Amino acid sequence: MPLPFLTADRTFEAADDVALPFEDRDRWRRPYRPGPWRVGVAALWLLLASYVLFAAVIIALTGSVTEAAVVFAVALLVIAGALRLLRMGVWVSARGLRQVGFFVTRTVPWEQVVAVRTVQQPVRWLGLPRTVQGQALMLVRRGRAADDMPTLMTTHNADFVGRLAAFDRAADAVEAWAAESSRG
Repeated sequence: MPLPFLTADRTFEAADDVALPFEDRDRWRRPYRPGPWRVGVAALWLLLASYVLFAAVIIALTGSVTEAAVVFAVALLVIAGALRLLRMGVWVSARGLRQVGFFVTRTVPWEQVVAVRTVQQPVRWLGLPRTVQGQALMLVRRGRAADDMPTLMTTHNADFVGRLAAFDRAADAVEAWAAESSRG
């Protein structure tokens, strides 16, 4: 008796990534899933935080509450960093386009967006100084110079390295949001 819901040989259905028509368009949403590099690093940080929390409990049981509080605070910082790492990326809503970085979040209303386009250019590999040839999703804003276009995402960032098809789907989704919101 075949059980297709338990097997891995099913075909991927592209409809899984499409937003449902009744969903609230005013909510901020990421039009793609976080990549395995980003999720893996965040999981390692959370694993480290669990060890640090365990150390805080051991330190508290030995009698030094002040030191335990410091170690507990370090664990909370590691947890906050892991959660922020998972939150990074490009988010869209009916209000605009939001680029969430580790320290800075930038929001651009759709009225200021002229175009969102994919360009072929050298891009940074996993955010490191090394550059490789790839694609980048660029934002063209009203009143800004053409060479002052911020990069929203690339084929070699933590979400899309080794996943060119996922980058293409995500870039198409962001471009569709931009085209639809600039008309309306």
